[in-house]
Amino acid sequence: MPPPKPEPDATARAITHRRILRMAVPIVLSNATVPLLGAVDTGVVGQLGLAAPIGAVGLGAVVLATVYWIFSFLRMGTSGLAAQAHGAGDLAERSAILLRALIIGGVAGLLFVVLQAPMMAGAFALAPASAEVEGLARQYLSIRLWGAPATIALYAITGWLVALERMRGILWLQLWMNGLNIALDLWFVLGLGWGVPGVAAATLIAEWTGLALGLWLCRDAFGPVLGAARARLADRAALRLMIGVNRDIMVRSVLLQACFTTFIFYGAGFGDVTLAANQVLLQFLEVSAYALDGFAFAAEALVGQAVGARSVAGVRRSSVMLGQWGAGGALLLALVFALAGPAIIDLMATDAGVRAEARLYLPWLVAAPLIGVTSWILDGVFIGATQTRAMMLTIMVSVAIYAVALLAFVPLMGNHGLWAALMVLNVARGVTMLLAYPGVERRALG
Repeated sequence: MPPPKPEPDATARAITHRRILRMAVPIVLSNATVPLLGAVDTGVVGQLGLAAPIGAVGLGAVVLATVYWIFSFLRMGTSGLAAQAHGAGDLAERSAILLRALIIGGVAGLLFVVLQAPMMAGAFALAPASAEVEGLARQYLSIRLWGAPATIALYAITGWLVALERMRGILWLQLWMNGLNIALDLWFVLGLGWGVPGVAAATLIAEWTGLALGLWLCRDAFGPVLGAARARLADRAALRLMIGVNRDIMVRSVLLQACFTTFIFYGAGFGDVTLAANQVLLQFLEVSAYALDGFAFAAEALVGQAVGARSVAGVRRSSVMLGQWGAGGALLLALVFALAGPAIIDLMATDAGVRAEARLYLPWLVAAPLIGVTSWILDGVFIGATQTRAMMLTIMVSVAIYAVALLAFVPLMGNHGLWAALMVLNVARGVTMLLAYPGVERRALG
């Protein structure tokens, strides 16, 4: 793997389609490895021939994903701030941003290690399981939680690499971590017979070695500018900006997650078959988000660098071109879902009732990428410009509209009304963010 090269003059390069694809494609490939790991974890413990290990790994992984998700703001906040420092040619501040985020990640991770007993008690109180599953899940968590500092710090590293357009580094990082995890899964569980603790140990090793690789990929942040960066760590203005940006992103993410949780709860009221069908169809949304993430990440980097360079033209060109690529990707996804959707449903569900129910609501998922792409790309634009307060306010308005849509549509249309309300949420997000977009260009004026 060639070493990364500092690019303080990145914004001087033309914003071209080739440059956008060079950023987007590695992210799409990187995202494609994520569901593979979960499938292997489940498949490996499934070879033990018992239900409890599968449930324990699944429960433990959900608990950790929920807890770690709280700190995903570190990735987005670091990306926008570091991209602006990069665009401004301020290498010391660029490094200081990474150092601050790594400190937050390390401290938060150590707190999880210290507080693991009450955290597990709370988790199992909210999600009770059989004594056997809970015992195995506790074994799993007691090993995995030692990786918390590495996992949360990796959010910061990923955001920093995005800011500097080092998407291939992110791809290498994911391939290393997921590839090593899968190999150790097979060795520890099937070869050595370690069972659930073996799955946890494999992930723990992958997390810490991933952190080491990530730090190496960011090594120019610790080079000659390290002294100047350390001197800026406690800069009050920079700290206030970082706290504000991360707070806004966290609130926005919590509200967005609440919308999807509400969707699932409403769907549960329509019976097991409809609930299962909705779960299958939500995977189409997840695929859409993964596929278009590459363009949103590119928006974070290009818009952030343009803001740092005080280039309104750069902000506008980046936003327009990424919007075009996002629209093209959304159209392609819609065509794939329309043509191959029934076959995909059949692969994901074997129950005839669930298959029929999912086909009934498939048209909503054909429309979903086209409806949601505007908000997904603008998320990247607003993060790059650190217009996070505006982004938070737009999601507040959109959630209120979503709540009204739920109350109006669900009683009249049932599950169709539920999907219609979700589409309304994405339309509202796109419209409100478009209305707030002029603030992004004003941000580039200083």
